Amino acid sequence: MSARDWIDKDFYRELGVSSDATDAEIKKAYRKLARELHPDANPGNAQAEARFKAVSEAYGVLGDAEKRKQYDEARRLFGSGGFRPGGFGGFGGGGGGSTFDFSDIFAGQQAGGGAGGGGISDLLGNLFNRRSGGTTSAGRPRRGADVETEVRIDFVEAVKGATVPLRLSSPSTCETCHGNGAKPGTTPRTCPTCAGAGLVSRSQGAFAFSEPCRDCRGTGRIVDDPCPECGGDGVSTKSRTLTVRIPAGVDDDQRIRLAGQGEPGNGGGHAGDLYVRVHVTSHPVFGRNGNDLTLKVPVTFTELALGTTLEVPTLEGKVALRVAPGTASGRVLRVRGKGITRRDGQSGDLLVTLQVSVPSSMDDTAKAALESYAEATAGNDPRPELTAMLAERSR
Repeated sequence: MSARDWIDKDFYRELGVSSDATDAEIKKAYRKLARELHPDANPGNAQAEARFKAVSEAYGVLGDAEKRKQYDEARRLFGSGGFRPGGFGGFGGGGGGSTFDFSDIFAGQQAGGGAGGGGISDLLGNLFNRRSGGTTSAGRPRRGADVETEVRIDFVEAVKGATVPLRLSSPSTCETCHGNGAKPGTTPRTCPTCAGAGLVSRSQGAFAFSEPCRDCRGTGRIVDDPCPECGGDGVSTKSRTLTVRIPAGVDDDQRIRLAGQGEPGNGGGHAGDLYVRVHVTSHPVFGRNGNDLTLKVPVTFTELALGTTLEVPTLEGKVALRVAPGTASGRVLRVRGKGITRRDGQSGDLLVTLQVSVPSSMDDTAKAALESYAEATAGNDPRPELTAMLAERSR
């Protein structure tokens, strides 16, 4: 990303949020747009793919607290009355002094991935009192930006773990030139203007300014014969397929980090990381509470009153469950070791909740039998506490 992008692009508008949006609001907006615009959901749609890249670029800045701070500062300084590309008057005299052309600074920045161009902190450092003989940012390795994507798996895959393919469309190191930007068989040469420093100094009145070298665009190298695939950038956007191992017991909305699978670094810097956010589809029968699986089993009144043995399913098969006579509706029975086993060896249980199922209709025989039962148990009050309270209040 060039330094000009810190001013010219409105990343807040790309995500559809205000400039004072919270981190949570920014993340929510990004995730919604990413799902809608992802290439997998819009095959062959070049416009959606372009918007997906723009949204990802915006979140790469606004989703990082430090980059967002630098971006907001750049917009404040350069976008509304501070230093503006195109020049400004001398420091004291209402436009009567010498003019320094700030557009040179931006013209000299090279587009790149992630932290390319160094951000506003390097830009300001290059403007005031930095000389080419000192430490420069041009040749300094820069870590690539982190990337986030999403994957959806079913409930059983989340419990047992799974290996899933993941297709990404993102910037990556050019495979033709291996990132150096030169056509195969050729190599970049050291820039003779800046001697590979990437910066040149010049005086402007009483001040000395260091600015990116125009000849090499601040890289310290000149590519005479650019790579035909990436045009000399060393980075190309392409689709790639990764195999992602989802660990057993992964939670819904959990992120998995794949080190070094994000955007490539600049100047030999390490690549960023890829974060895969996992969404788990709910199961039609089982639920989950931490490492425990939950299951609701409908039972009849007679099964609870007289006792019975139930067969209940597990993710591996079925188990027999003994229900004692007189068991109350809502009772939770525990089947040990039939829950979720994580990679660290921790294992949960299967929690079975018994719920009385009331028939919506009965034939005459069943109705007569139930009426006989009601007469036989007429003296049994199932709610003695409430009956006593009502009797007390009626006095």
